[in-house]
Amino acid sequence: MMSEHLWVGIGLLGEAQFGARFLVQWIASERQKKSVVPHAFWYLSIGGGITLLTYAIYRLDPVFIVGEAFGLLVFLRNLCFIRRTPVSHVPR
Repeated sequence: MMSEHLWVGIGLLGEAQFGARFLVQWIASERQKKSVVPHAFWYLSIGGGITLLTYAIYRLDPVFIVGEAFGLLVFLRNLCFIRRTPVSHVPR
């Protein structure tokens, strides 16, 4: 039973990380008075995605696994684009 509680905690941690990215994006946009996507958004997306993918694999849920795995590819690709963009052109 303890193991099950641990896995539920891992799933909730992943959801919290994933949800926090929206708060980070909202605050950054409010500060700049325009819609922006800060780097932290992508790092929280990756952290939450990895945690949720781990939870999905534990649950053996193929729909959840495919969804999280695909999302991780998109998040990682966006970080690749950010790393290739000159610093003067990247919104913070």
